Amino acid sequence: MLKIHHLGHSQSERIVWLCEELEIPYELEKYTRDPVTQLSPPELKALHPLGAAPLIEDDGILLAESAAIVEFILARYGRGHLQHGPDHPDFADYLYWFHFANGNLQPVMGRSMFIGRCGLPPDHPIQKAAQSRLDKVLALIEERLGENDYLAGSAFTAADIMSVFSLTTMRQFHPVDLKPYPNILAYLHRIGERAAYQRAMAKGDPEMTPMLT
Repeated sequence: MLKIHHLGHSQSERIVWLCEELEIPYELEKYTRDPVTQLSPPELKALHPLGAAPLIEDDGILLAESAAIVEFILARYGRGHLQHGPDHPDFADYLYWFHFANGNLQPVMGRSMFIGRCGLPPDHPIQKAAQSRLDKVLALIEERLGENDYLAGSAFTAADIMSVFSLTTMRQFHPVDLKPYPNILAYLHRIGERAAYQRAMAKGDPEMTPMLT
């Protein structure tokens, strides 16, 4: 059986959610961040040199990196669900937004968080540049969600599963006000109504209220 090594309040929520959407069986091994450093515990570091989550085990394979894991699970268990193939009219959009999550959105959120913790004044060039990039990324998502219910088009896909962490749980580490982005907020409301998302969050992070507003 597929085993998910899940670190609380982390990108590994994507994998739990994906399995719930696909309704495939899995074993969930949960880990808690160090209360002081907020880093992974030694048990995760013993499994992988980077000590990061998510990790999955499947038929003797140990795989890290959330995007790679999502693609692996879709290829092995997806049966064509939650993804668009080359003949689908939204194939290019699906690929773009799937990779946008870890190629732009999450790195920009992370960079903004780290620079913000340096205590630079708001008018410092580095702080302004980080905020400007974040604003551009959020504006792009806002525009896209004004045209479509979901990132890859009218249908919910793994591109959404990849992106939602950065717009929700990541904001626990780096608060971002989404009130200027009504389309994003409406999108998160739609996500929050999905039964699979509710099940995943209840199983993976039962003590956390998803940041959908």
